[in-house]
Amino acid sequence: MSGPDSLPGNGGCLCGAVRYELRAPPALAGYCHCSLCRHASGAPVLVFATVARVDFAFVRGQPRCFPSTSFGRRWFCADCGTQLCMQVDHEPDTTDVTVASMDDADPVSPTFHIWYASRLAWFDTADTLHRYPHARTSNAGE
Repeated sequence: MSGPDSLPGNGGCLCGAVRYELRAPPALAGYCHCSLCRHASGAPVLVFATVARVDFAFVRGQPRCFPSTSFGRRWFCADCGTQLCMQVDHEPDTTDVTVASMDDADPVSPTFHIWYASRLAWFDTADTLHRYPHARTSNAGE
């Protein structure tokens, strides 16, 4: 696909009803092994990229919001179910975008794992990235 929908930094859902744009590159990216991300994505791990909240915008369609915890919300397409992003109260200036929903995810390389202690016993990645047993204290750098 070519045109504005396929520019690096753009993404959206499987059916195309919801689109977003990233106005700046992600600050960081990682693997999340927590049970909530696994359930929401339907996969053994979710890869996310953190961007400044002001640099993320939905540009087509209206995603649904699901309060998945007392401190966080997930946005997804109401038509096809694709999970698009998450925001948490303790990181009010950032949005975590699902890397698999990006048009071009290749340039986004995870640099760490979070909630590694919660991973599925039969799933692991062959990398040497730092493995945080639980959440990191902040999204501010490594």
